[in-house]
Amino acid sequence: MNQEVEIEFKNLLTTQEYNQLAEALFSQAETIEQTNYYFETPSFDLKGNHSALRIRKKNETYTLTLKEPHPDGLLETHDKLTEEAFLSWTSGSPTEAPNVLKQLQEMSVDVPSLTYLGKMTTLRKERTYQDTLIVLDKSMYLDTVDTELELEAASRDHGEKVFKSLLGNYEIPFRETPAKIARFFNQKQ
Repeated sequence: MNQEVEIEFKNLLTTQEYNQLAEALFSQAETIEQTNYYFETPSFDLKGNHSALRIRKKNETYTLTLKEPHPDGLLETHDKLTEEAFLSWTSGSPTEAPNVLKQLQEMSVDVPSLTYLGKMTTLRKERTYQDTLIVLDKSMYLDTVDTELELEAASRDHGEKVFKSLLGNYEIPFRETPAKIARFFNQKQ
């Protein structure tokens, strides 16, 4: 099965902080555009399981990802989708996703009731930094723009140490930062 555990740290940024990091750390990084398409059931089955479901379009490819809680971070289950399958999902007919559908059934999620709720487009820059991956995101959704710094690491201890040091070096205060899908849903309400 196509799964991985994601250990990630994130912090919302002000425009000034975003510009400072963009210039200092990401000036050579390519900007990648990606769009997340978010799904939920009318009874919020995914939220009730502390999970999230999205399709990400990036470089003309579509990847369906289910994120579930895991002791070390988030368990991500993936399926690559064709454009036809993507259109089927966004029009209310989930199909062709054996890995994700299996996980959803194990969670007792009512798959036929999954509904496409909207999208978020992100302009992303990324690079390696002290044996981690750091990411600078500018996200646009529901008449909102926000910016954030993310750090992905192989271990929680190393990632937390590097993240705290990075924020300290640039005098950026730590901010509790909900996941993108949570920010999307908060804005949608």
